[in-house]
Amino acid sequence: MKTDTAMINAFVEGAATLDPSTAELITRRKKLLGPAYRLFYERPVHFVRGEGAWLYDAEGNAYLDAYNNVTSIGHGHPKVVEAVSRQMETLTTNTRYLHDHVLLYADRLLSTMPPEIGHLMFTCTGSEANDLAVRIAESFTGGTGIIVTETAYHGVTQAVARFSPSLGQNVALGVHVRTVPAPDSYRSATGDIAAEFTTHVQAAIDDLRRHGIKPALFICDGIFASDGVFDGPAGFLKGAVKAIHDAGGLYIADEVQSGFGRTGEAMWGFQRHGVLPDLVTMGKPMGNGHPVAGVAGRPEVFAEFGRTARYFNTFGGNAVAAQAAMAVLNVIQSEGLVENAQSVGAYLKDGFRALATRHAAVGDVRGAGMFLGVEIVSNRAAKTADAEKTSRIVNGMREERVLISACAKSANVLKIRPQLTSTRAEADFLLGKLETVLLRQADE
Repeated sequence: MKTDTAMINAFVEGAATLDPSTAELITRRKKLLGPAYRLFYERPVHFVRGEGAWLYDAEGNAYLDAYNNVTSIGHGHPKVVEAVSRQMETLTTNTRYLHDHVLLYADRLLSTMPPEIGHLMFTCTGSEANDLAVRIAESFTGGTGIIVTETAYHGVTQAVARFSPSLGQNVALGVHVRTVPAPDSYRSATGDIAAEFTTHVQAAIDDLRRHGIKPALFICDGIFASDGVFDGPAGFLKGAVKAIHDAGGLYIADEVQSGFGRTGEAMWGFQRHGVLPDLVTMGKPMGNGHPVAGVAGRPEVFAEFGRTARYFNTFGGNAVAAQAAMAVLNVIQSEGLVENAQSVGAYLKDGFRALATRHAAVGDVRGAGMFLGVEIVSNRAAKTADAEKTSRIVNGMREERVLISACAKSANVLKIRPQLTSTRAEADFLLGKLETVLLRQADE
């Protein structure tokens, strides 16, 4: 049975005793913002300040942020703050006026990608970027069929929500959407992840055609973040990409989760797999908290869309957004954050594997760089997913003032995304708190 991953780490009213101040804030929030929003944790946290890898609540308590992928180079990074503030004082316009900042940034960003990727269009969010990418893909291919993994998340616009299965069973998938099993290295029947995944994508292509739907695109993020964090083996995407190309469709690399050095092995998640995307979508970490996102791709893919449609986004790519994004890119490169993600991420991964030797609840450890998944099971031999224990661990870590979350089809994988700036000392803090939580729960 599929577990609703949207609820695994969500606040449920009445599930825990809250202090009066927190309860009052939740009541006001519900009254003013309505019922659709969700809060993290059984006991939601009221944060008032952030610095580096730490967030601070209203009482001044520090929490290690090992989850936030928005301010991925650290909360309140002074170089980003200064760049945004300076530009806000100078000029804020949109892309229908000439401005050199957006061009300078586009040139810098594209230089981090393969030379075949030559154009960049700006949006405000990753959802918008994926929405625009679908429009471009449909224009280029003449198709509408979309292939995604079973628990993928790609955004919240109407078009994109229809191919974001992780939003839950109450958010309907489109009739033009086909889902394929995630490349589950832990439970693979054959051990040949590449062949299995290629077979699934080809079957989805065949089913679309059988129903008279022309394939337009296959989209995934390079770390399969919502599906359970599957990192490899590196290169296994090649067969799936060839299959969609042979069908006349495009491969879209969603880099909102795995891009900007997150995997530690490369600037972009797709680079780990030795594949060339037709389109690359970006979001969240691009501006370290400032809303800037984009779609990069091969010029020939953009050509038909540009010929037949106008595109305009009031805030996408404005001068302030360009300065924020440039500052982030400067920090990543000048501070060696890709290398730091690889080094500290490997150290953290080794630490999780050491925990697995002492705690039977840890069934598998996987991931790359600063994006790690720890699978929680009730029976290691049978690999039985344990969503309930996963939820208790996530909330136990919150009580120990470490922020993580959960993901996967069975909602039993700890989803851990430290800041790219995180240190070994902070990794040790996280590992120590996780062992504390595991030991406490073993005694319960």
